[in-house]
Amino acid sequence: MKAGKRMKGVVISKPIIYGNIATELLSRKTEHTHKWTVFLRGPNEQDISYYIHKVEFKLHETFVNNNRACKSPPYEVTETGWGEFEIITKVYFPPASGEKPISLYHMLKLYPPDTPGQSWPKGKPVSNFFYDELIFSEPTEEFFAMLTKGSGGPEVPLASPEGHAFS
Repeated sequence: MKAGKRMKGVVISKPIIYGNIATELLSRKTEHTHKWTVFLRGPNEQDISYYIHKVEFKLHETFVNNNRACKSPPYEVTETGWGEFEIITKVYFPPASGEKPISLYHMLKLYPPDTPGQSWPKGKPVSNFFYDELIFSEPTEEFFAMLTKGSGGPEVPLASPEGHAFS
């Protein structure tokens, strides 16, 4: 599909959060030590599906079907394993956007930070996620309409609520 007319001088940014959460498996039936979820989402769980067409997660090559595609929310993959590795998250936009996919690189984190004199509480998840913004310069008119459809208030919290890393 051919992209439509671009809007000169217009720039729109959309916030995202990506990363992983991992929990140690307390009872093991395999050599896997952790259950983890890698994800891409909007801050405060906002819907981002109106401008995200598909998200692909490229896992380590030792996983069966190591390329996982999510065509609708939640954009996440849950697995078990024992090692940390880099995950490539490829984000696709609707064909009418005229935008090329982007790749985000994320190191899967399973183990807690090494804190001398303190031990990590059993069962407490390890979180490793990042705030970023997708910047769209001179979007097509059709994509501009998609991007502004979901606008309706602050997407990043003004105060830091309990358990929220970004404000």
